[in-house]
Amino acid sequence: MLPGSPVVAIDGETQVTAWHELYDAPERFGVTFEQLSRVRVPFELYFGLSVQDARQIFYDRNVEGVPVAKNLAMSMDQRDIGTQIAHRIAETVKIEHDGKVVPLTKLVQNRKRQLTKTDPEVVTLSALRVLVVTALHGRAGLNLSSSTVHDADLPDGVDIEQAERELVPLLSQLIAGLFPHFAARNAASAPAVLAGIGIAAHQATSWAATGTRLSPEELVRLIEPVRFEREARYWDGVAASANASGTLNFGGGAKDSGGRVADAILGPDTDHGRRIRGW
Repeated sequence: MLPGSPVVAIDGETQVTAWHELYDAPERFGVTFEQLSRVRVPFELYFGLSVQDARQIFYDRNVEGVPVAKNLAMSMDQRDIGTQIAHRIAETVKIEHDGKVVPLTKLVQNRKRQLTKTDPEVVTLSALRVLVVTALHGRAGLNLSSSTVHDADLPDGVDIEQAERELVPLLSQLIAGLFPHFAARNAASAPAVLAGIGIAAHQATSWAATGTRLSPEELVRLIEPVRFEREARYWDGVAASANASGTLNFGGGAKDSGGRVADAILGPDTDHGRRIRGW
């Protein structure tokens, strides 16, 4: 660094100011110099950088930067109860793949919200999380599908231990039964379909406050006859929309279609209930 070269903070002015205040009067904030000295702060140091270049870096990072994919961000959020339980389920379910028995987590896509035909994974983490959140909250869970779920967001009288104790075995059983449909790239892995299954599964929880209570066995019997093939005759108008050639688009998502899927699963004698079962 040349004498007289400017020292410029490209970003993080608030953090820099906070550190100055802490070091000026640590006792005011209930900490000591010894505690502060143990904290490691990562930073980048550039030599010979002009103020103009620093401004450009600030702009590029904060305006032109590519945001982290929502699915990837959620997979890293270990405070989110939906993500925690989704990971537990993926670890619990054991499936046969390439001649080996492996946990489902090996085939869960953590980075993207949608699968492509070439992806080796069979379901996304965000779709599993939607299943968990709707099973936890019922229909109200549709509005929490993209929000962090904290302890305070759990149903009244339910703590994280109880939620895990009931949901992990219940949903693991359902996922194990659905895995052949996942592997076949059928409709079962679509977020809207998993949301509907989650809403139905909510009726098998001890904290379900509305609707008809179900036993796990009754829930399975409702789901078993469902035709998960990606065909318009089963899913058009329920979880997807079909174009003129009959190609299905599940792009509506959990919030738009999850409720209809749940109604169809829980009401086998309704029009949609008969449709998804091919009756």
